[in-house]
Amino acid sequence: MLHTKSVPEVAADCYNRGEGILMTERIEINPSVMLGKPVIRNTRIPVEIVLRKLAEGAVVAELLDAYPKLTEADIRACLAYAADTVAHEGVYPLSSD
Repeated sequence: MLHTKSVPEVAADCYNRGEGILMTERIEINPSVMLGKPVIRNTRIPVEIVLRKLAEGAVVAELLDAYPKLTEADIRACLAYAADTVAHEGVYPLSSD
């Protein structure tokens, strides 16, 4: 079956179903795997490559075809991981002198 969901639909599904926990179940950081970059658990697929491909316009079906070990839930976990990372990013406003 061909997956035709758009990136916004996949991201919305993630949050609508409360699957933020996928980040810990599906994303791992291990210093001995890809130099400690976040990857899809039990693969060497970096979260970064999934996010970059989506930003370049790839659709979910293309990613699933290109990376057979990848699942739609993994893609949602990458999006959730990115959102969580940005949400916890420190912001230090400059003075308005």
